[in-house]
Amino acid sequence: MLTAEAIIDIAALQHNFKLLHGKCPRAKVAVVIKANAYGHGAVQFAKALPEADAFAVSRIPEAIELRNAGIKQPILLLEGCFCVDELKSASALGFHTMIHNEQQLKEFESIKADKPIQVWLKIDTGMHRLGISPELVAAYYERIKASPNSYDEIGFASHFYNADELDSDATTQQIKCFEEATKGYSGPRSLSNSAGVLYWPDAHYDWLRPGIALYGIVPRVESTGAEEGLRSVMTLKSKLIAVREHKKGEAVGYGHNWVASQDTCIGVVAMGYGDGYPRTAPNGTPVLVNGRKATIVGNISMDMITLDLGLNAQDKVGDEVIFWGENLPVEEVALHIGTLAYELVIKLTGRVKKTYTN
Repeated sequence: MLTAEAIIDIAALQHNFKLLHGKCPRAKVAVVIKANAYGHGAVQFAKALPEADAFAVSRIPEAIELRNAGIKQPILLLEGCFCVDELKSASALGFHTMIHNEQQLKEFESIKADKPIQVWLKIDTGMHRLGISPELVAAYYERIKASPNSYDEIGFASHFYNADELDSDATTQQIKCFEEATKGYSGPRSLSNSAGVLYWPDAHYDWLRPGIALYGIVPRVESTGAEEGLRSVMTLKSKLIAVREHKKGEAVGYGHNWVASQDTCIGVVAMGYGDGYPRTAPNGTPVLVNGRKATIVGNISMDMITLDLGLNAQDKVGDEVIFWGENLPVEEVALHIGTLAYELVIKLTGRVKKTYTN
């Protein structure tokens, strides 16, 4: 019996891509598929989106995996190259790279690249994580421009830190800072992550960089993808492996942190933190059993989760349990657990079988 399984809906992915690109059809799209496409499968997603203008990853092994799989589009290294050898690989394999500090710039200037590299200059507009300060843009630009290792056109990028908070002026200030820092330059500009694409049309510029929204998940914790017209790409499910009667006053699971307030039935599901489901999920976290909501009770085990099915439950061994998906948004589950939907989808382990549909 197949138990822990993640159904990945390629048609939903393609729907989300078209919806997001439709927010700014004139812009190009760099599809963010770092961290194995947020746990969904980077190679499969890249092959499913031939209309993407580029793909974006964090580190060079992720980019090399895509090239080895036959992906031809440009691949942007969001964190840039970490050493001279990586710069040489970027040249040989046609990767785009960010430059965001002095060491990266010096290494870029020091190599003799076989082919020019497409450079994006990362500007710190308020995240204070990666990027050069706006007042250094001119100096960096001139040095990159003077290097034979660079194509003539240099891109400019930055990253939002609070774009999911629509009543904050932080994003407006970042847009203004980015405008000022890139004024007078002809290279392409990129500022919009998923939140920027969805909520800040003034920040769309030349390249969009959607990530989490492609997977049907919105960055705002109080919202869901469906509310934005997005479709859920991943459905995580498993099956009941036991159904047992449970008396009022009896506890269940390690530590006995839940005690039944009335007679009920307990369902045991083949799923646990060994599959990547968070051990921190509290009593009351929702699941779907045969299409209706039930709740997790007791501590999450490595291989099993226990559910309160209700006194008159007719569920039986082999019945399907959905942990998140179209009818149970992963954002809702994340709120119960006290984490982000990003973390839930990205942490699934190799024990969960991925099945690609459509």
